[in-house]
Amino acid sequence: MTDWTWTRERAGAGVQALLAFVWREPAGALSLLAIVLIVLAAVFAPYLTDYVAEGRGTPNLAHKLQQPSAAHILGTDHQGRDLWARILFGGRVSLSVAFVVVGIAVGIGTPLGIVAGYYGGWVDEVVMRVTDVFLAFPPLLLAIYFGALLGPGFFNMVVAISLGWWPWYARIARGQVVSLKQRPFVEAARFMGVADVTVMRRHLLPFVVAPLSVQATLDVGLAIITASALSFLGLGIPPPTPDWGEMVNAGRVYFPDRWWYVVFPGLAIVAVAVAFSVLGDSLRRLTRTTSV
Repeated sequence: MTDWTWTRERAGAGVQALLAFVWREPAGALSLLAIVLIVLAAVFAPYLTDYVAEGRGTPNLAHKLQQPSAAHILGTDHQGRDLWARILFGGRVSLSVAFVVVGIAVGIGTPLGIVAGYYGGWVDEVVMRVTDVFLAFPPLLLAIYFGALLGPGFFNMVVAISLGWWPWYARIARGQVVSLKQRPFVEAARFMGVADVTVMRRHLLPFVVAPLSVQATLDVGLAIITASALSFLGLGIPPPTPDWGEMVNAGRVYFPDRWWYVVFPGLAIVAVAVAFSVLGDSLRRLTRTTSV
């Protein structure tokens, strides 16, 4: 089989899988389309607005707190900056925080959970007791505590949120491995002298990917809400960097007379969170049906 034939077959299988997903989960497909459009809007933000400088934080006090109009379709903020541009550039920040947080949580929790489930014994006890300590507190409360401890900023906010989220992935990975490590194909690999690292990487990790992917999809929306909450409390990224949570915090002073200042950034947060939540639920139903 040539590389071209293999690539064409894989592409065809991918298209068929996508069409099957659209047919079986139309709500999830619409959410996926919405997420793609939101990500593209954030990536190409400079090409979707005439107020690039204002979107990045440059004030324009001559136009402050103008209501939605043809010139400013979503109105302006208290410093005269175009709100549509601010939301576009704020999407870059909010989505970046969410993806990095989930990536760090998966990167920490997955290997710890696999190791704990594979070896069991004292290793499992130590890892699970540490996760229990973190799981004893609500993730938002931990994020606020570490955010206040570390101070505002992109890196500090990512660390503050990630510290409360990795235990969930450790739990999921550990549960999957415990149910799989006694399977014949794993026992056969160990009997043949395959290294433990190879067994975990090649024979166990592929079975962990599906449930972790579903959880990660759900958590992206929750991470955006958590990051927005920290920014609302002044523990996120300081202005003038655009951030949806900080925009809601700044606009609450002018609500309800200048309603657009709060409503549109709030709608952006809700739209992204709902889209990822619906997509995650669709993926969860799909994986359950496939496993059955």
